[in-house]
Amino acid sequence: MRDNSREETMKTSVLFFLCLLAFPGFSQGRVVRVDEAGFAECNGFFYGETPPEGFTEPFHVKICQRYNKEPRFATLYSREDKTPLYSAFKYTKPAQSREESWLVEPQIDDAESDLDEMKHEADIGSSVNNLGANQALASDYADSGYERGQLNPSSLNEDDFQIATYTLTNAVPMTPAASKNWHRDVKNIIEQALAPHCENKDSLYLIAGSVPSKVRVKDKMSVPQLLWLAACCSAPEMWSVGLVRQMSDESHMEELAIGELEKQFPTEVHLFKSNCGEGKQSQEKMEAVLQTINQLQSTEPILPTVTTFGYSASTPGPDQTAEEEQGEGSLLKRVVGLIALPFTKLLRIVFSIVREVVRYTFYFLWYVVKQFSNIIVGGFSSLWNGAMAYVKEISLVLLNIPRDMGQVAANIIKGFAQIVYHVVSLTCRILSIPVRLFLHIASFPYYTLGAIPVVIKDIAVGIGSTFSLIIDATAALLSGSTSLATHIVKRIIPKVSSDD
Repeated sequence: MRDNSREETMKTSVLFFLCLLAFPGFSQGRVVRVDEAGFAECNGFFYGETPPEGFTEPFHVKICQRYNKEPRFATLYSREDKTPLYSAFKYTKPAQSREESWLVEPQIDDAESDLDEMKHEADIGSSVNNLGANQALASDYADSGYERGQLNPSSLNEDDFQIATYTLTNAVPMTPAASKNWHRDVKNIIEQALAPHCENKDSLYLIAGSVPSKVRVKDKMSVPQLLWLAACCSAPEMWSVGLVRQMSDESHMEELAIGELEKQFPTEVHLFKSNCGEGKQSQEKMEAVLQTINQLQSTEPILPTVTTFGYSASTPGPDQTAEEEQGEGSLLKRVVGLIALPFTKLLRIVFSIVREVVRYTFYFLWYVVKQFSNIIVGGFSSLWNGAMAYVKEISLVLLNIPRDMGQVAANIIKGFAQIVYHVVSLTCRILSIPVRLFLHIASFPYYTLGAIPVVIKDIAVGIGSTFSLIIDATAALLSGSTSLATHIVKRIIPKVSSDD
């Protein structure tokens, strides 16, 4: 049975690989332009279509991971660390892992490249300038002791979604044990704890990411100091949860509230819009999710590890069976798990107590040293600031004396100029009245008194002339009447005489 299953798996993998080679252009990872809002068509993978805030470095690149012209998930990539900072995705359904065929994103290294989709490294050739300058390549993982650990695990996706996860922009360097533990735990937690408690699968928003460290693989790729997973269920009941795995403790994931998870980052970030409906979340759902996660972690087998350069490397025995490889439970494993469960929890509690005591002791010592240093530095700083302030004020006073004197002189000259201006203005206004008017007003009495005799004289002359005119008219009337009468008489008398 197992031989047949392996043969079918082999055939499926080969078929998938051939199909992928035949249609390489179907896989696309579009670099989102600066002028586009958020992750453009991939905004739907974020709660409220709002990507996390606080990741604002200029070397961060937003990628909308696409396949067959459809968005599959979103990735924020760091060109400085050559690793992704986070990948946001939705839970589709688990599927059998296929043959790995890793792709690279040409536009991360060459923004002017005509290749606007992901390609196989071997297919690019010299068509992309500075290939590998801003991103990791398959050759960077060769003989490094690290694997390409997917932030968005392929095992959580189906069909086209799974194919899209095989891009180096979705992978961070992990040891083989860390990669196996991470993908196993994330898969189990999402499938058995997160998805069952969020009835509406489309309302479950998942973000998986890493915090880079100063450790580099081949002086290029940054090894993460921790991995994290954040989940937000927006309907029908809202809840959120965060998980963190320190790379120094590859066997345990710590459950945190989203606010506590955000404090793990070196800068201030906000993973979900409005903290995934903070204040409206269902406490019962969150407690149920956390309880399921704790049960999963308490029953999961812990791989024996040895420490290498501060990170754990898995050392599985050569006699592992196929059932252990595939995670199939057996009665013996369950019995051993039940027996070891109290001791495991006790060891975890003791380890947590010791870790917290050491951490808070270190914090206390650091706080004391910091306060003492602040007092000393603060005293010198206050003294120096006081001296500088005194010198500054004295300098300002000395420098302001000439300026103040100049301002006083300028004010005096300005006041004098204003007085002269007002005098001249008043004079001009006075002189603007016609002089002849003043002369007429001044000569009015003289002309008035001097005109009285002339007026009386003119009146007398007028009266005399009137009487003279009346006399002359009367005389003329009498003379005319006499002449008329005489003329009439002369005409009549000669006629009478001639008759006689």
